[in-house]
Amino acid sequence: MISLKKRFLTELIGTFFLVFIGTGSAVITLMITQGTTPPNAFNIGIGALGGLGDWFAIGMAFGLTVAVLIYATGHISGCHINPAVTIALWATRKFPGSEVVPYIVAQLIGASLASFILAGVLGMNAVTVGGLGATAPFEGVSYIQAIIAELVGTFLLMFVIMGAAVDKRATPGFAGLSIGLTVAAVITTVGNITGSSINPARTFGPYLGDLILGGTNLWNYYPIYVIGPIVGAILAAFIYQYISSEEKLPAGKVIRE
Repeated sequence: MISLKKRFLTELIGTFFLVFIGTGSAVITLMITQGTTPPNAFNIGIGALGGLGDWFAIGMAFGLTVAVLIYATGHISGCHINPAVTIALWATRKFPGSEVVPYIVAQLIGASLASFILAGVLGMNAVTVGGLGATAPFEGVSYIQAIIAELVGTFLLMFVIMGAAVDKRATPGFAGLSIGLTVAAVITTVGNITGSSINPARTFGPYLGDLILGGTNLWNYYPIYVIGPIVGAILAAFIYQYISSEEKLPAGKVIRE
């Protein structure tokens, strides 16, 4: 059994790279489009490749990072790198309650370090232009609509995690690819609605970095990226458990093909 201390460090490292690579792709996209598609108050400046083209690129950056991290660290910590996943696994008794807080703390620290180091590497334009990749509802999207979008996106992510990684009947070797592609697909679609966080830690890091480094204070939106992902993940985990559970046949009954 790998110690909690080592798994804590693994979750911290995993979430660090998820945020550094994923939000870094969004920040760089915004910086590239500076002067062509100016960002507005909600960090919306993505569009040099034609809207979905940019979101697909960002989604693939996140998705590929998730995939390789699962293959690299899944056997160590389970590669949650997402508080919503950790909480959903605990809720369905797939993860011990005593380790929920350490895992979430590791994920938040990793995400925060990634945002500060990203600012250090790219300079203050990463904050003033790219907003450190912080998520917020796009113009015209209400608070409730944003929560629903995050809920739906995280539902699909957690549903795939349950089927591809948690369920012992899953085809071995495909969890990373399946989950990574799901992340990419969700970000491509939901990106232009909420920024597509589907992960409370992924939003926490940029929010903290922006607040401390003088960027836009978006903390009033943070409940969207906590409520939506956590509720969506818990619903998906319970529904998957229900539909995948094998029913016991009455004594003496035989299934005929």
